[in-house]
Amino acid sequence: MKYLMNYGRTGLNLELPDHWNVTVIRKKPMPVLADPDAAMAQALKEPVGSKTLIEEAKGRSRVCILMCDVTRPVPNGIILPALVRGLLDAGISPEQITILVATGLHRPNEGDELRDVVGDDWVLNTVTVVNHFARNDADHVDLGFTSRGTPIKLDRRFVDADLRLVTGLVEPHFMAGYSGGRKLIAPGVAHQDTITRLHTAAFLESPRAANCILDGNPLHEEQLEIVKQIRGALAVNAVIDEFRQTCFLNFGDIIRSHLAAIDFMRQYAEITIPRRFRTVITSSAGYPLDKTYYQTVKGMVGPMDVLEPGGDLFIVSECAEGMGSPDYVEAQKKLVAFGPDKFLEELWPKGNAAVDEWQTEMQLKPMRIGAIRLYTQCLCEADLQLTGVESFTDLDRFHEAIRQSVERSGDSSVAVIPEGPYVVPSCRDR
Repeated sequence: MKYLMNYGRTGLNLELPDHWNVTVIRKKPMPVLADPDAAMAQALKEPVGSKTLIEEAKGRSRVCILMCDVTRPVPNGIILPALVRGLLDAGISPEQITILVATGLHRPNEGDELRDVVGDDWVLNTVTVVNHFARNDADHVDLGFTSRGTPIKLDRRFVDADLRLVTGLVEPHFMAGYSGGRKLIAPGVAHQDTITRLHTAAFLESPRAANCILDGNPLHEEQLEIVKQIRGALAVNAVIDEFRQTCFLNFGDIIRSHLAAIDFMRQYAEITIPRRFRTVITSSAGYPLDKTYYQTVKGMVGPMDVLEPGGDLFIVSECAEGMGSPDYVEAQKKLVAFGPDKFLEELWPKGNAAVDEWQTEMQLKPMRIGAIRLYTQCLCEADLQLTGVESFTDLDRFHEAIRQSVERSGDSSVAVIPEGPYVVPSCRDR
């Protein structure tokens, strides 16, 4: 039988024997908004914990809207036109509105890619749309430190605005519990010093810094403290299903509206199953998340709880843009040279992480449970050597590796997770 995995823009069919006992793990069916534009307009009129957008915008002189970069399939074509038109209706001129792409330490989004991310040419031609650059010292304001000692340095275009808005997708996140909301601010428009502190082993090795966990998650708590330091913001939160259809939109106070969106998402994205599996097959969610191996790590972390210790985790990811940043490549070189234990040992004393080495650190977590095997069509041989996992570019050989996993385990029960990290399964005896 064929199973369509999220892979690139078109998907990838895997063919598994009919006599295997295959459990397909995906989100519960989600209600799709019949008219997303109308739902967005209604959300702006029925805010969570704030006034309406027009009421909040009256008398403001500088507006900054944060939006996710290309790695997140946010329905910006629905959200941004509604926000900008609402601000114009409130008497704010286009010159007073800036949309800031919350890149964190990712590369900027420019040209046709920026047009795709914004999703609406009228928005792009009406207001200023620019990228955040975390390494530009002059772009940031120093606001002191959190109670844990994290420097609070944020993009001054956001801090100096007298109306601050964030827009984002709410989905499971392998470090922060859930994406969106406060995460658009830190790391989204934070300085490199803030970002590298938030991604040290002191935060990421906490068992609470994990998918779908907020209570006691040190990264989430630090992000909330940073939000409170700037006296909050307003947010638009979106939820989509595995077919990228919009299922939920709300607007309001950044903390309260974000939690409401998480409450909605939990009932669909968190899946409890009765057992673990020796063979698990997953994805990196397809385009745009699987453009790099860097983002592929999220797909490896997602099914950790249902992988039997000593089992095999198979993941498909196109990696059309290769490994990721040069910094990440350096971290992967160290992983291959040092081995997992030595690599982690080197991280613990650091007050600030090296850029992007945190993704390598997160890869260690599923590696402690079982063997990881990757199928990709776009990594060259030199890159494959840096993945730290067994890699395949031939689909027939990948199929054979899956068959051998089942044969070794003597258990034909296999878990298949087509959507990868956007659905998080857990075992009942967790």
